[in-house]
Amino acid sequence: MNLQDLKNKTILLLGKSRAFSEDEFFSQLQFHKINVSKEPNEDVRLVLEGRMMSPYEQNLSDALYEQKKYEFINIDIFEKLLAQEIDNDTLLMSLKLSNDKARLKSFLQNSCIDDTLFFKLLKMYSFGDEDFFENDDNRDVSAALIGRFYENIERNHNVQYATTGIYHLVVQTKNAQLLEAIADLKPIKKHPKIIKALVLHEKIPVSVQKMFLKKGDEATKEVMAYNANLDKNIARELIKDEKLAAIVAQNIKLDEEMFRLLSAYKNALAANETLNEAMQQELVTCNEMPIYLALAANSSLHVTTCKLLLAMQNEDIDTIIYTNSATPVEILQAAYAKGKYNESLSKNSATPQDILRELFLSEDEYILCNLAQNENTPVEILYQLQLESRFERAVKTNAAFGKHIQSENIGWL
Repeated sequence: MNLQDLKNKTILLLGKSRAFSEDEFFSQLQFHKINVSKEPNEDVRLVLEGRMMSPYEQNLSDALYEQKKYEFINIDIFEKLLAQEIDNDTLLMSLKLSNDKARLKSFLQNSCIDDTLFFKLLKMYSFGDEDFFENDDNRDVSAALIGRFYENIERNHNVQYATTGIYHLVVQTKNAQLLEAIADLKPIKKHPKIIKALVLHEKIPVSVQKMFLKKGDEATKEVMAYNANLDKNIARELIKDEKLAAIVAQNIKLDEEMFRLLSAYKNALAANETLNEAMQQELVTCNEMPIYLALAANSSLHVTTCKLLLAMQNEDIDTIIYTNSATPVEILQAAYAKGKYNESLSKNSATPQDILRELFLSEDEYILCNLAQNENTPVEILYQLQLESRFERAVKTNAAFGKHIQSENIGWL
């Protein structure tokens, strides 16, 4: 259906509008030159079934349907057609000139408008100096924002009316435009937790990074330094502070340019999980124990780097390597054969299960506790360990055991 087909025609409205306010709904119909009747007559071309129909209207709808003389359409479909015909620029200019806050809020609550228009309208709304839910208008707009973008909102309606809903939006979304919109909302200044989630988000737009670099406090800039997806130009500004430089060096996604730029912070670089093989081997040549230890613990430890470190025959380095899940299985097997590194191997989720089963036979409390926490420990062993009060909590907090319980649809013993 095309609204143009209804120009100068009459529709029979049963019930009420849903997405549009009543005034806005009739205003839109008037704009499209569509006449409205509340009773059937010879001019009616379409029956529009709205929400909250009275018993009389429901009976009338049923009777008209039986006559098979009219086309019927649901209010949700019709309002989407109305929303598609809105000229965004005209509406925005009208709202700006009229300063009609009630109409602005009505459109923000309208689920039929598209996200592009919603974000433009949200930018126009003023929260004043009050919080997201501190007054009725702010509450309605905040609820509309959460309701529009929150994943599976139907399973958690309460979050729509709580500031935690805004926080969850940030954590859930991959939508950079939504992150930018939330970052621009004045009330977030009252919520450091939301700001932290924003500046750590992998999809945070460069525009938002620039805003927090310029306006954020020192605590915000420090949190931003932990973001692996930090823009290079933002990183260059942050590393002017030595404390922040070390944080950036350890966390930012490295390429050759950033590796050279941060070369003064080799200890931090050695812990960066995005080091490639060439970078790791270059750091090995630095001949500094803190760098060796950081590389040994690096979750992206390359096999060549691993062998170079083991060749140093340092007990501290070896102990860390055998705990590292990035260490190749054959190296872990060789370590077990030596019989010296059982405690480290019992912590390592890469340790083969046959070795973990043998370690279970140990009476060493530390090893058994490590096995209770190890996500690679065979489930039958975890069942046995949870029967002992010493290890019960460790087993219950073991993510792999939790998934097993859920998959088997059983409760804790």
